[in-house]
Amino acid sequence: MTKHLVYVAYGWLTCTGVLHFAIDVISQHVRGKRTPSPETTLYYGLHSAFAIGQVLFGLLVLWLAWRNREIATATPVVALSLVAAAGWLAITVRFMEYWEPKFNVIVFAALVVIAALFGRR
Repeated sequence: MTKHLVYVAYGWLTCTGVLHFAIDVISQHVRGKRTPSPETTLYYGLHSAFAIGQVLFGLLVLWLAWRNREIATATPVVALSLVAAAGWLAITVRFMEYWEPKFNVIVFAALVVIAALFGRR
């Protein structure tokens, strides 16, 4: 059960990062929703860095969990995941007007806590 919770938590992070990049960067660029300007460059840069950071972190921990599940529920990894979630949440609150990234980060943090709690039993 715990193995699946770890995979769900970091799979959720990876999946939502890919979807965030596809929707907020690729889709808007292809449809030409934003006129070329410095603000557009900052918008695409912020959302690209945010989404790619989530995908890479999620894939890294998924790989760690695949190699050794106990590492993914170890205190340092859980603490680092929660610090990363707090950072992503701070970015979404400060710079993103959409509610979906906030929701995704909160769900990720909750899944990490649940996986850590069940992993210690």
